[in-house]
Amino acid sequence: EVQLQASGGGLVQAGGSLRLSCAASGFSFDDYAIGWFRQAPGKEREGVSCISAGDRSTYYGDSVKGRFTVSRDNAKNTIYLQMNSLKPEDTASYFCNTYYRGRNYWGQGTQVTVSS
Repeated sequence: EVQLQASGGGLVQAGGSLRLSCAASGFSFDDYAIGWFRQAPGKEREGVSCISAGDRSTYYGDSVKGRFTVSRDNAKNTIYLQMNSLKPEDTASYFCNTYYRGRNYWGQGTQVTVSS
């Protein structure tokens, strides 16, 4: 069974940092891209970042470029999202995602709240 579990969220002041983790299991983690998405109340889900499998190329949404960094540790089946210079508009529930054998899998979200 494919499972993704995000953790590391919390309450932080504007300008602060958090590191999110997403632990994966149930599939060959090394071979699949993993993405981070977020959703704030009343807003659509937004793609934040993604890291590929082989060359570990990365993608960032315009709103987080230069502030967030995604990485992966294949030995631990875990990806990370280092979030720096956080802003109140980064407040959302953050989810990790993978597309495996024709289906999207979503982990349970972790809440990030940035106070001004």
